[in-house]
Amino acid sequence: MHRVEKWWHIDDESGKVVCTLCPRECHIPEGQRGFCFVRTNEGNQLVLTTYGRSSGFCIDPIEKKPLNHFLPGTPVMSLGTAGCNLGCKFCQNWDISKSREMDTLAGEATPEKIIEACKQTGSRSVAFTYNDPIIWAEYAIDIAKIARQENIKTVAVTAGYINPDARREFFQWMDAANVDLKAFTEKFYRKLTQTHLQPVLDTLVYLKHETEVWFEMTTLVIPGENDSPGEMKAMCDWIVDKLGDDVPIHFSAFHPDFKMMDTPRTPHETLIRCRQIALDAGIKFAYVGNVHDRANDTTYCPSCGKAVIERDWYEILDYQLVGNWCGHCGATVPGVFDQGATKAGDWGRKRVPVRMS
Repeated sequence: MHRVEKWWHIDDESGKVVCTLCPRECHIPEGQRGFCFVRTNEGNQLVLTTYGRSSGFCIDPIEKKPLNHFLPGTPVMSLGTAGCNLGCKFCQNWDISKSREMDTLAGEATPEKIIEACKQTGSRSVAFTYNDPIIWAEYAIDIAKIARQENIKTVAVTAGYINPDARREFFQWMDAANVDLKAFTEKFYRKLTQTHLQPVLDTLVYLKHETEVWFEMTTLVIPGENDSPGEMKAMCDWIVDKLGDDVPIHFSAFHPDFKMMDTPRTPHETLIRCRQIALDAGIKFAYVGNVHDRANDTTYCPSCGKAVIERDWYEILDYQLVGNWCGHCGATVPGVFDQGATKAGDWGRKRVPVRMS
């Protein structure tokens, strides 16, 4: 248990705790939990029940987050907790994000212990992932503060559903993020996530124009729900207009899960079409995900068009960057790359579970 210091108050009329971390602003009676299930009213105070507890620790390739322009080829220590402030019917980590059993949490670790594990395993960064770190922001921030002292980068994998005050402090401590832009209609967000679109758009605009956080976006393409060419074009046009043309986007394949078992898998051709719509809209870096497609998961120089990072799943086959510059023509490739380096990391596809002890 961890007493929450910020982002809540007592409602004068009802006496309930009002959590202001995310746009839900749950009114929580004594002894009850908010929608996310991990923030609870204990003695008229807001408490985070999962502070220091995780659903597991694992070292992943950074490309799995997915981040294609952030320290390519390097290992990242990944951890999550339980619960979520979204209600996605298509959740592909539902056993974690929708968990109502605290005993699903496999490990306990202080922020200091997690960063020490990063150092011992050679992890260049730590990722807050599996479930949305926004609901355990206090834990993530405390880890990030120590990580920054040790020159270990921090990554948030998030849906971006957060209120402005919390947004400012949370992303102040993040070096990179992958934000799920799940669709581009309010109808989709209401029907399939039980949230709203505009706060997510606000988070993306905030990241681009008011922070130094390197971020990429992911859209899980669901047949019949968010895959129409018109919606994809509108989304990509908005991205270019509001965020610019150099924010990478990943179009990932859906597979039947949770409450959408009857929805078919995303055809590979649909992902390729979405990527082409993005390129035609002017987005320089568009990728496909959850499928094997070397050509459409490779990074190409926006100037000369030659491959600068060739990938096979999460493994880098060829690397033609010198710092942020194309090794073919010298043009700048946006991202966070080791300055002066002429090769990527060699972590490859490995996924290594870590036991905190």
